[in-house]
Amino acid sequence: MTQGLGGVFGIAASGMSATRLQMDVVAENLANADSTSGPNGPYQRKEVDLQAAPSGSFANALGAAGSSSDGGLGGVEVAGISTDPTPGQQVYDPSNPAANAQGYVTMPNVSPVTEMVDLITASRGYEANVQVLDAAKQMYTKTLDLLR
Repeated sequence: MTQGLGGVFGIAASGMSATRLQMDVVAENLANADSTSGPNGPYQRKEVDLQAAPSGSFANALGAAGSSSDGGLGGVEVAGISTDPTPGQQVYDPSNPAANAQGYVTMPNVSPVTEMVDLITASRGYEANVQVLDAAKQMYTKTLDLLR
């Protein structure tokens, strides 16, 4: 099954939107890396869950039903934002208002190293989708030049 160049723009745009949300969540995690008190205790690290988005076209889905192609997929979509259930580290700090009776504070389960790796991965994904858009735009331009 061949996807028109118009579909390429939608797929790349969905990837850009998903990676932008990933970068926003990483920024939120880093901003709350030291938040020891909240409504449910210390801040819990959040992760973006992505899944393949079905294409909106019935013809694409029907055409892909009997083939070994992409199955009529149309990019990526956010399935949800989940919290990481990993417990936070216990730090001895009896002067902290969030300390328990033994003087330990439960810190958020946010690792700056992990967050920076996630940020780099998301930014590279965003850059890749921008390059796809640029390549598709160049192909459209070349096609229009040939038709003149």
